[in-house]
Amino acid sequence: MTDMEKTALVTGGSRGIGKAIAKDFSKNGIDVVVTGRDKDRLRDTAKELETYGNKAYWIDADLGTDTGVTRIFDFLKEENLEVNVLVNNAAIIHLSTHLIDFDMENWQEVINVNLIGAVKITKLLLPGMVSQNYGKIINISSIGGRKGAAGRSAYRVTKAGLISFTESLAAEVKSSGIDVNCVCPGSVVTEGYVEAFGQQSIENDHMMDPSEIATLCSFLVSDNSSAVTGATIDAYGPSNPLFR
Repeated sequence: MTDMEKTALVTGGSRGIGKAIAKDFSKNGIDVVVTGRDKDRLRDTAKELETYGNKAYWIDADLGTDTGVTRIFDFLKEENLEVNVLVNNAAIIHLSTHLIDFDMENWQEVINVNLIGAVKITKLLLPGMVSQNYGKIINISSIGGRKGAAGRSAYRVTKAGLISFTESLAAEVKSSGIDVNCVCPGSVVTEGYVEAFGQQSIENDHMMDPSEIATLCSFLVSDNSSAVTGATIDAYGPSNPLFR
């Protein structure tokens, strides 16, 4: 299978790391479907992706709800799109809040979007990949998935969960020609990062650009990455604790 025959779904694809991944995929000849909550951002992103000469689609949906997950799947069926590349990127980065002060509805929303939604959309797309005997799945975790931290309980639980989910799923689907990997970005300059940590958080020399994560993801969905599955890749860049 060549790159030109691939169709990717990128959740949270209208900004930040997700948008960078969608752009890099498009530049590499992959048709892309982006999902998110903001219709205007999604529409603009799809138009930008089309300038690279490939097909681009968008669908607004809340991945944290069953209705949203079903909406994405139904859209793919209506457009006759056979997705064989999936990037589970959508995530909520909450403000620092200790559990004793955390509103549990908000805590649950983070779990639903960051982890459960990723599992549900993966489950819906797996049969199609199995029928093709081909698939590439990337779960976007985080440096925060590697250890806990005060005030970050919900977010870090979800990111740790994605690491374990990656390993378990990879073991289940390797015989079906499906590779599953996880990427743990370090500190990346995105709107979501600034919203969670403040503008001052990016005014240092250990931040990465989203394009750096996108380049890695493009390799993982390329035909040159067949030896890599069930792996969790720490893409910390200059924010690597070894350097600080």
